[in-house]
Amino acid sequence: MDIRNIAIIAHVDHGKTTLVDNLLKQSGTFRANQQVAERALDRNDLERERGITILAKCTSVAWKNVRVNIVDTPGHADFGGEVERILSMVDGVLVLVDAAEGVLPQTKFVTGKALQLGLRPIVVINKVDRPDARPNEVLNEVFDLFAALGATDEQLDFPTLFASGRDGWAADSLEAPRASLSPLFDLVVAHVPEAGGDASAPFALLATTLEYDPYLGRVLTGRIHSGIARPSMTLKSMSRDGSTIEQARMSKLLGFRGLERVPLDQAEAGDIIAIAGLTKTTVADTICDPLVVEPIRAHPIDPPTLAMTFSVNDSPLAGREGDKVTSRMIRDRLMREAEGNVAIRVTESDSKDAYEVAGRGELQLGVLIETMRREGFELSISRPRVLMKSDPVTGQRQEPIEEVVIDVDEAYSGVVVEKVSQRKGELVEMRPAGAGKQRLVFRCPSRGLIGYHGQFLTDTRGTGVINRIFHGYGAWRGPIEGRRQGVLISTEPGEAVAYALWNLEERGILFAEPGIKVYEGMIIGENARGHDLDVNPVKTKKLTNIRAAGKDDNVLLTPPRKMSLEEALAYIEDDELVEVTPKSIRLRKRLLDPNDRKREAKRAEA
Repeated sequence: MDIRNIAIIAHVDHGKTTLVDNLLKQSGTFRANQQVAERALDRNDLERERGITILAKCTSVAWKNVRVNIVDTPGHADFGGEVERILSMVDGVLVLVDAAEGVLPQTKFVTGKALQLGLRPIVVINKVDRPDARPNEVLNEVFDLFAALGATDEQLDFPTLFASGRDGWAADSLEAPRASLSPLFDLVVAHVPEAGGDASAPFALLATTLEYDPYLGRVLTGRIHSGIARPSMTLKSMSRDGSTIEQARMSKLLGFRGLERVPLDQAEAGDIIAIAGLTKTTVADTICDPLVVEPIRAHPIDPPTLAMTFSVNDSPLAGREGDKVTSRMIRDRLMREAEGNVAIRVTESDSKDAYEVAGRGELQLGVLIETMRREGFELSISRPRVLMKSDPVTGQRQEPIEEVVIDVDEAYSGVVVEKVSQRKGELVEMRPAGAGKQRLVFRCPSRGLIGYHGQFLTDTRGTGVINRIFHGYGAWRGPIEGRRQGVLISTEPGEAVAYALWNLEERGILFAEPGIKVYEGMIIGENARGHDLDVNPVKTKKLTNIRAAGKDDNVLLTPPRKMSLEEALAYIEDDELVEVTPKSIRLRKRLLDPNDRKREAKRAEA
């Protein structure tokens, strides 16, 4: 059977996973009466809750005696490491662009990677049925983008389809009939080169993704570079430098058929398969016949730009909600993550109880923390910090700079420019985007954007859209003002009391509600002033035998401010931590004892 391997790449929320749903339905992959969840490939709980793709997924459909292997990729910049690896498995890409939003930062990032690899794209202008769609303008934007990214003449001569992934149709012009996705299937078969490879050569495969299966153990997915794979064959694996990692037997050979992974008797060069049976091999290693001596070249991945410290939860409430609380358990879990996720780097600290985890951005690390807490881990997480480097020529300190594209109502553009400028952002473009909106493009240091998203939604009344992507390293832009307010710190352990919280309301905004467990050093609110304040949230009302009218009025409290994990990580300062457990997210001081904090402050001043 002929094989075509394609990846679908696009900016976040431009409709990749929804389009794949309809490709699966129209190819006859599902029975007519089969119940299938919407966005069927987003199987992970976090993907369903957030409505985004986090992990790349493989699927395949049969169309007119051709099997099309489709890889659905993440659209968010923080998961760019996934996209970079996946592109080495395919021979063509569908570049999906929203007919209203047009070219956005992640479109630029993933398309640039595809063009560098020499892939010839098919452009699909999606969501053309939107009332604010501008398909022809967006098509011109795509052409300009390809030209700016240095596309060859062959890549610039790309075929185009107009589509609605949700409604399940594609057409080669806006006037053509809107019946089905057949034009897209036919174009993929005609335009994407047939998946090749020398079937007579020894077996070789480059591992591009790793996952854990409760029954099969470690499962590695990749494309067969040459040869034929059969179950039970003897394999060896090599690292990038050609050194042998292990020799083992292939316990399971799996192929992708629709949404299922099915056992195969054999697979040939060009096919995308999954292999079980190797215990040490990881992503970017070559799995091959013992006769092979040269590893397959793996493309380098962009380095991490942001780091956090993950440490053992040592608060007085530790161990009450989670069952994975030791440093050894945390270490094993982080090392396993780093093995399968090439965009994450884990290093041990001197104390052995803390680990520095570096990644592409707040969302990527936030997803890792959220996944771990759902698995039963308890952690203390530090404030995110950017990873600096020095210029090799001048020795000058450099920091990661991001390109930020903001679509906002004209009325709010002034406040956005002012706030981003305070965070050392530089406005590089400002133009009308139609329908009373403006598009602002900034170059801003990554550290200036930590915690900005919540502020941005407040400033634009929830109507603005912000997209960001790593641009490169640039000269350090000087200090950025942090949080202006101090915090309210509990001085006593126990349960917060409504009467005490009622008396503290005038001091600032509370994060705690009556009845929750607190401890010395825990942050229970934000001080209205610029300094930290020690308070007692467990103080009860002194009982007297005097009864007076109005003495025992009902205590009415303002609802406390609840923070999500990402908001909490962005809120804390360097001397504070976020305590993450399966049921709670608490803020605390790094040093719980007030005397220790005073000594540390004096030492810092000295």
